[in-house]
Amino acid sequence: MGFQISPGVQVSEIDLTTIVPSVATTAGAVVIVSQWGPADERVLVDSERNLLLAFQGPDDDNFEYWFTANNFLGYGNNLQVVRAIASNARNASVAGDPTFTGVIRNEDDYENTDAGTLQTAGEWIAKYVGSLGSSLEVSYCDGLNNKVRLTDNTDYVLGEDFTPGNTVTGSLSATTATVVSWTPSEVNEAGSVLIVEDATGAFDDGDVVSETGGEEITVVAAGIVLVSDFDLWDFKNLFDVQPATSDYVASRNGTGDEFHLVVVDKDGLWTGEAGTVLERFEFLSKASDARANDGSKQYYREVINESSRFIWFGDFPVLGTNWGNPSDALNEDYVQLGIQDNELSGGNTGSAPTDADVLTAYGLFAEPEEVDISLLLGGPASVTVAIGVIGIADSRKDCVAFLSPERSDVVGNTGDELNDVLAFRNQLPSTSYSVLDSGWKFQFDKFNDKFRFVPLNGDIAGLAVRTDNIADPWFSPAGFNRGQVRDVVKLAFNPSRVQRDALYADGVNPVVSFPGEGTVLFGDKTMLSRPSAFDRINVRRLFIILEKSIAKAAQFSLFEFNDAFTRSQFRQLIEPFLRDVQGRRGILDFRVVADETNNTPEVIDRNEFVADIFIKPARSINFIQLNFVAVRTGVDFNEVGG
Repeated sequence: MGFQISPGVQVSEIDLTTIVPSVATTAGAVVIVSQWGPADERVLVDSERNLLLAFQGPDDDNFEYWFTANNFLGYGNNLQVVRAIASNARNASVAGDPTFTGVIRNEDDYENTDAGTLQTAGEWIAKYVGSLGSSLEVSYCDGLNNKVRLTDNTDYVLGEDFTPGNTVTGSLSATTATVVSWTPSEVNEAGSVLIVEDATGAFDDGDVVSETGGEEITVVAAGIVLVSDFDLWDFKNLFDVQPATSDYVASRNGTGDEFHLVVVDKDGLWTGEAGTVLERFEFLSKASDARANDGSKQYYREVINESSRFIWFGDFPVLGTNWGNPSDALNEDYVQLGIQDNELSGGNTGSAPTDADVLTAYGLFAEPEEVDISLLLGGPASVTVAIGVIGIADSRKDCVAFLSPERSDVVGNTGDELNDVLAFRNQLPSTSYSVLDSGWKFQFDKFNDKFRFVPLNGDIAGLAVRTDNIADPWFSPAGFNRGQVRDVVKLAFNPSRVQRDALYADGVNPVVSFPGEGTVLFGDKTMLSRPSAFDRINVRRLFIILEKSIAKAAQFSLFEFNDAFTRSQFRQLIEPFLRDVQGRRGILDFRVVADETNNTPEVIDRNEFVADIFIKPARSINFIQLNFVAVRTGVDFNEVGG
């Protein structure tokens, strides 16, 4: 406490309730290739449904990546996903490629792209790169009035006031016709006659008035009715009320700012049915300062960018000269454009991402302070990518990389699987922060109604999650109790006993299908070559948990005095945590040393604090020896049993 200057009572409190915090042990991370979704950005996915929403389903080009992620989610619900894309991937846009050459990878990319580049895309840009964006159409309607339609509800013309001499704009082309007279004066009265000038003289009963010329033509119908663009819009039935003027803009003497908008799957690539509406937005405003009555944003650029799953705003329409202006600066009508249909094109997923593209995506998991992960999935990694993934885990030292051999090592490689898997292993470094399984599994792809071979590392990492859920991270994920692999039709490589011996000797964990027993992870080694306690998955994960938890707790000793009180407080904080782990069978014994023996005057003078934590880790059983001894009838068991 501070020194008191005058008499009084000062109350203070000392918090000695600090504990060693729990840390995440089931957080996975993976890079995938997909048809859609944000690229070069971490996305937290907790279920198959959300994986589909964020990245769409698997196809023939990405299923190996996609099912690695999805198989992990079959065991756990915490997966950070990064989409890798090739350099030639493109967003669809109204202008299309090559007019729009920008690449919008994610929201940050959009925000950092200058307005001039966005404007080259036209009004709308597909939210993410990929050919799926070319199946999008954006249709909107602001309810422009003053149209003429014949009573068969199919043919109509546009106009202003329906009086002689005014221009009528045709609905099927950009040409115009001039109104000469109405008979009778009521436009919507049965038996009305519309007389226009036309160059061709080809108008008949029921035709659309859409030409310009000098010949007077009479179009006769059973009746002519006055309608608005909203009445003629294909998506009218999705909205209850025609757009007009928002209360916000009306209060500022403006008019005509509202419109409705839909995003449509025009080719059926999203839903399987062309013309399906994917999103709808009602009562959007052209005014940049518009607010709904509840105070929420109404300006269409902001609403679309924040809420749409499919499109970004690109540019204002060419004829929308005052769109995007604040309402209080106008005091006039916003330009109305009627029905506007904008098809997007030029979207391209690009070529297959290179190893460099994939490693760039994995680089988003490199910094422990930016993202907390425990399990790093390699997917269908090549040797180059596998080395990069191992490097990330080895550098972080708080997660384990899970890898599988390359597809060609085990799929369609009968007789050479063992040698090729071992060759793959021998190209990778020795480390306790990586785990290698023996192959790929054959599973059913319900999204495409076919069977596919998929790498097993997503499942093996998932077994670590299952172990966390039913036991603790320091238990082995292998064996018949916790090592059952799901959704296996068959294995590409089902190693025999002799092959398992060869694999295990080199740090490759066999995955084996036993008749009537299922498919099981039958090993729990890390890729550490030298004999050590850390050549076992459970020991490596035990120390990751201890190190992460105790390191977080130790942060609260920073800037305290290195004296007997602080050292005692540190020991009292750590020892109960280790006793708890010991009680849960994670360690056999421990000792915490933080006293004057390791905090010498020299250490204190360097502003350092040293704690030595000795751990005897529990070991998993890898080998069982059962000795059956047959004895004579008259033998006493106490004599032969020692």
